[in-house]
Amino acid sequence: MPAAPFVVTGASGFVGGRLVRGLEGHQAIALGAGDWRERIDATFFDGAVVMHLAARAHRHGTDQQFAFDNVQKTRELARAAARGGARRFVFLSSIKVNGEETTSRAFTPGDAPAPLDAYGRSKRDAEAALHEEARAQGMEVVVVRSPLVYGAPAKGHLATLLRGCDNPWPLPFAALANRRSFIDVADLCDALLLCASARTPAGRTYLVAHRQPLSTRDLVTRVRASLGRQPRLYAVTPRVLEALASACGAGATMRRLTRSLEADPTLAERELGWQARVDARESIERMVQAWREGA
Repeated sequence: MPAAPFVVTGASGFVGGRLVRGLEGHQAIALGAGDWRERIDATFFDGAVVMHLAARAHRHGTDQQFAFDNVQKTRELARAAARGGARRFVFLSSIKVNGEETTSRAFTPGDAPAPLDAYGRSKRDAEAALHEEARAQGMEVVVVRSPLVYGAPAKGHLATLLRGCDNPWPLPFAALANRRSFIDVADLCDALLLCASARTPAGRTYLVAHRQPLSTRDLVTRVRASLGRQPRLYAVTPRVLEALASACGAGATMRRLTRSLEADPTLAERELGWQARVDARESIERMVQAWREGA
């Protein structure tokens, strides 16, 4: 049986669905509940590049469930891929491996991991397991850590944000001048495909992000403009917003709105020749259009 050029997990997901549309030939492996080990064993890896995008998403599950889905499955997939002759393994990780907040500078790939939640810890541990298996078997590995991914249809926190903005009520974000990195799904897929190339140095970890971060104030303003609404923002200090949210059990959610989280893409730009091309305005307009169409 000839090898497909790519073996892809998470091919039906938000990023994976976009990625496979740009591939010429791929095998998809579903790693959900059930016979995922049998699916891995039945996959022909010889000469292929594995694009591992499947993962348990943010906030949904226990520490044990995150460890099983994001660490154990990554380890077993990497082991099978290496033994089966895969030439490279590209792993989609998360900026949350670096941490939850930046202050004086953006995160870089060389910073010590400092994840604070179960999802971030599982991605850190999955990276470590992947490198361990790759070293033992001699397989090339490239890791890509991504910040918030914009695109249509909006998922997760972005879908919640669209719902919160699609109304006439004022929002208390006028004082939020924080800096949050983002990347459009199309730019992320471009980076992943570049990492699959033999010209890309193996063993690297790349942070990919748009060069221009956004504040929550600017993000909400742009979303509402795309919705045809006025910004209607009033000022409440970040400290007060966080205190009020914490009293309601939503402190972590509010801190994602009030605080900064920046990723430095310099290494990816220099070594991959990659650059984010889809700006926030275009990406937000696409999301809003899909939102209106019920996508």
